[in-house]
Amino acid sequence: MRITSKGQVTIPAEIRAKAGLMPNTEVDFILKGREVRIVKRSKAKKPTRGQLAVETLRGSATRSLGMSVDDYLKLIRD
Repeated sequence: MRITSKGQVTIPAEIRAKAGLMPNTEVDFILKGREVRIVKRSKAKKPTRGQLAVETLRGSATRSLGMSVDDYLKLIRD
């Protein structure tokens, strides 16, 4: 196995499955001497800009309209 010029390496599917490393799993690297360990991150350190945007927008329609999405859809469809 080799590291690419971009610093990437492919973790074999069997190891990913055994370790529970699914797509979008957050990981951390631990350096101990000349050994590098990859571990699943226990929890996200801080939300990304995208996550913050989604959280800001989620529910904004119901707050600004004062009605549920279903009520709004019924209103505009009638």
